[in-house]
Formats: sequence, C-alpha cells, structure tokens
Amino acid sequence: MALKVIGAGFGRTGTLSMKAALEQLGYIKTHHMLEVMPSADQRKHWLAIAQNESVDWDEVFEGFEASVDFPSSTYYNELLAKYPDAKVVLTVRDPDRWYVSASNTIYAIGKAVPGWATKIIPPIRDNKVMVDGTIWQRVFHGRFEDEAYAKKVFTDYVDQVKRDVPADKLLVFEVKDGWGPLCEFLGQPIPDGDFPHVNDTASFRKMIRNIRLAFGGIYLLGAALLGGLIYALV
Repeated sequence: MALKVIGAGFGRTGTLSMKAALEQLGYIKTHHMLEVMPSADQRKHWLAIAQNESVDWDEVFEGFEASVDFPSSTYYNELLAKYPDAKVVLTVRDPDRWYVSASNTIYAIGKAVPGWATKIIPPIRDNKVMVDGTIWQRVFHGRFEDEAYAKKVFTDYVDQVKRDVPADKLLVFEVKDGWGPLCEFLGQPIPDGDFPHVNDTASFRKMIRNIRLAFGGIYLLGAALLGGLIYALV
C-alpha cells in the first residue's frame, strides 16, 4: 500500500490532531509515533533506520495510507522519492510555543528514564537508540536543550521543506486553520463537525510521572534488599 499523504511536520505541531483528521477523511491508517512504541515490528524497522541500515519502506508502512509525526516526518524526501504521487503536509507552529511543548512532553519522557536503564535493559536501550538516531541526534545534533539552537533547527527545517517539495505537492498547515485548506489540498469534501484538536499534554505528563514512579519503586526495592542483606550479615 503506497502512502498518499506524507506529514513533514515536527512532533508537537499538532500531529496527533492531524492523525485524527486524516483518519476521519478516510486515510486508514495514519502512521504516528503512537504506532511505533507498541509494535515490535515497527520498533525493529525504526531501530534499523536509526542505525542507517537499508529498509523496505513498503514494509515499514504496510497497512498505512498516510504518515505524520516523528520519526517518519523528517524522512519526507526519502518517502516522496518512494511515493512520488503522495502529497506533503507540513504542520507548523510558533517556534517558541513548539519548543516549550516539545520540552515538556516528548523530550521529557526520555529524560525521565535513568541512564543505567538505557544501558542494561535491552528494550529501553533499543528505544533510546531508535529515538536518538531518528530525532535527537539526527535532527537536533544532540543540542535540543540549547533552546536557541533547537528553534533555529525548527525554522531552518520549515524553510528546507518548502525548498525541497514542489509547491503543487505541499501544504503548509496550522491545525487552527481547520478543515478548509486541508480538504481543498487533498481534494476531499469537508466533513461535518469541527476539525479535531487532540491535546495530549496531560497524557504525556501522566506517562512521565508513571515512569518516574516505576523507577523510584526499583530504587526503593533495591534499598530494601540491600538493607535486608546488611541486617542478615550483622
């Protein structure tokens, strides 16, 4: 199944809302990072991509008609070469607001996992390699925490997409623009009801809390076991 829509926008530019909108328009399914994390096959594909191994894009996107969000979005050139009939939607956002949102959600999740876990627990290690290799190192060169640098990467990237993609194949879109521009670009009728606005910041914060609680529990268990061992020896 060939991709019909390629989302080129960074994560936290309304990509989850775009996923919901595209699926409402009939692009079933739409690829998003949410599709990667729970799927062993998807994690395997994107780990290979992060390590610069060759992959079959048809296998990566088997069953998908559209893609949005990290990790696929910044591979728009490769995807457009593979699927030349696809259209590209570049979701954008005010850079200041984007940086605050990304810092508090998708970047914070990775920081919530202790360094030792990324070294000795294979699934966590592989996930870190995948995310670093497709996003934080590849796109931001390990400097996401440098706010000025990260925002410059963001704005430079938007300009690069505009240069790379033919104008007749590209829509630069903010989710606040609603159904009109998107449906006109894709040649789709405007659905009844409002454009979906999915704000998942609360879900991210809950995940971050749960990660910290889980590893905090491991520390407490380790301390209790160590204390028990010391007590038994004295």
